[in-house]
Amino acid sequence: MNYLVEGTAIQEPNVITKLRMNRRLGRLIFFPLSVLLGWITSFSQAQAQGQLSPLATGLDKEFASETASVNEITLHYVRGGRGPAVILIHGFPQDWFEYHAIMPRLAKQFTVIAVDLRGVGGSTTTPGGYEAANMAEDVHQLAAALKLGPVYIVGHDIGGMVAYAFVRRYPRATRGAMILDVPLPGIEGWDEIQGHPAMWHVRFMQVPRLPEKLVAGWQADYFGYFFNFGKFTPSDVAHFVKAYATPAQLHAVFEMYRAFPANAQFNAAQRGPNDVPLLLAAGDGSPFA
Repeated sequence: MNYLVEGTAIQEPNVITKLRMNRRLGRLIFFPLSVLLGWITSFSQAQAQGQLSPLATGLDKEFASETASVNEITLHYVRGGRGPAVILIHGFPQDWFEYHAIMPRLAKQFTVIAVDLRGVGGSTTTPGGYEAANMAEDVHQLAAALKLGPVYIVGHDIGGMVAYAFVRRYPRATRGAMILDVPLPGIEGWDEIQGHPAMWHVRFMQVPRLPEKLVAGWQADYFGYFFNFGKFTPSDVAHFVKAYATPAQLHAVFEMYRAFPANAQFNAAQRGPNDVPLLLAAGDGSPFA
């Protein structure tokens, strides 16, 4: 795997290089995504396809909320702009709206696709299928359905795990990738971080059935614990709480965490060469920096 740091690709298959930035969780995405504006344009072009439908997004009229049938589910995404394709994948406890502030800027040069992972927001909930490799298949089929060509993929938190699986499964469909503020199961550094106090919620959310019972009806309180580490407006928080409002949506996100052992097995097995440029970044003060 090529890891791109400060514009230089280096061959280092066993060590993850992390870029420290002066941003906390709530502002994390702005600096690294702005890097795209000067970096991704050196890669191959993929023209935006199709017409935009006039559905509400909270953004300007250039963006549209759409859905596609992929991998036996309905995947919701918000699309805008024109140019090389950039796919944005959110983390927990967020949905596509995590990227809303940076999307208009990216859309000046790129086709921007911000997705809701399966089970979240406007995407279909399912009993299972929340392994990162399978959710990467959801995104890959979406890119194929939209005829985006090779994409640049950005993932934050759990979205970063999906982005890494995408790179490993579909290198020819990937121009580059950016993974934000997350360790990767099965990769060096994952075992070392497990005892950190910041990881307490991982163990809680992996307990079978119990989190669904304890968090249901208390999403605003539980999610608020995490939002307090960043800068989110009350309307932001209300939006994200709604994205996990139903019992099926809560079950979905807990299943994502229960899939971490499967993600570790998948990642540990990926030892072959991979030429996709990959940038990993963590916010200043992050336990993953």
